[in-house]
Amino acid sequence: MNTQKNAVLLINLGSPDAPTAPAIARYLGEFLSDRRVVDIPKLLWQPILRGIILRIRPKKLVPLYEMIWDKNVAPENGAPLKAITLAQAEALSARLATTNTAVYWAMRYQNPSIASVLERMANDGVTDVTVLPLYPQYSRTTTETAFDAIASALNQIHKQRGNSRRSEPLFRLHTIQEYHAHPMYIAALAQSVRAYWQAHGQPNFAAGDKLLLSFHGLPERNIKKGDPYQNQCEATHRLLSQALGLSTEQVLISYQSRFGKQKWIEPYTQATLEQLAKTGTKRVDVMCPGFAADCLETLEEIAHQLKAVFLESGGKDYHYIACLNTQPAHIEMMAQLVAEPRNHA
Repeated sequence: MNTQKNAVLLINLGSPDAPTAPAIARYLGEFLSDRRVVDIPKLLWQPILRGIILRIRPKKLVPLYEMIWDKNVAPENGAPLKAITLAQAEALSARLATTNTAVYWAMRYQNPSIASVLERMANDGVTDVTVLPLYPQYSRTTTETAFDAIASALNQIHKQRGNSRRSEPLFRLHTIQEYHAHPMYIAALAQSVRAYWQAHGQPNFAAGDKLLLSFHGLPERNIKKGDPYQNQCEATHRLLSQALGLSTEQVLISYQSRFGKQKWIEPYTQATLEQLAKTGTKRVDVMCPGFAADCLETLEEIAHQLKAVFLESGGKDYHYIACLNTQPAHIEMMAQLVAEPRNHA
């Protein structure tokens, strides 16, 4: 009798458990202690993180998280990123129902943790797991650290059960590294843009209006060390421009969410919006193809904060195009990724 049970594990970055300073501090403490995220030596970085950043920044972020938090559900479920990832898992589960494949979801930082979800999967009898980190463009700071967390959690589970991982692997793992140029991903993005324009009117590109693709930023030194992230963002930008029948002068690329004083990859989103407004661009539509689900960086930073920057700098019309979230084409793409040949671990 075949007892194999297939499953998909969706992984996203994570959110605080509540829009409070202590919860935000716990989230930032875990996130910014990851050596793949901040590669400054621990003895130098931890005093700065614990002594300065975690004492100041969480309080500043409280009103921003409160702005996007769903107050009608339990606090731990109010973060849009978690709510959308849960909805994606449910939609993908329905799509894969005929394949007898279970779908689980976890957050790299905070809850539900990767370790707790893997433990639940083991208890459920899962033996074959496809891991899909919801980061279209691969980076060591996102995709790779998710795989790190899986390896660490599996080692811990084996120790607790008294097993040797080498002789008794808990799961057969299949990993999806990235999908930045996958035809169904590009098609889903293009479909989302066209649907938005059909509902809200299309920019006048002949008059200088722009579509801006804003990706999460990364320190420039990460790229110099070989991280392929920027190249993959640029590939997505080029392919989506082609799919929309537009030039890369009409569809621009930029990078957001810079943190700290070091140089990050450019051009910066805020500087780009300021420059566009000051040089006469009347309308800009912004979308974030590096995010599989809307979150603080898209709903507050892009949709609100940088909208104000564009309008105050002289722009007239600002539109934010939501992430793919649970759009049917997005879920169908996930199902296709799961069905394709994959890397094995």
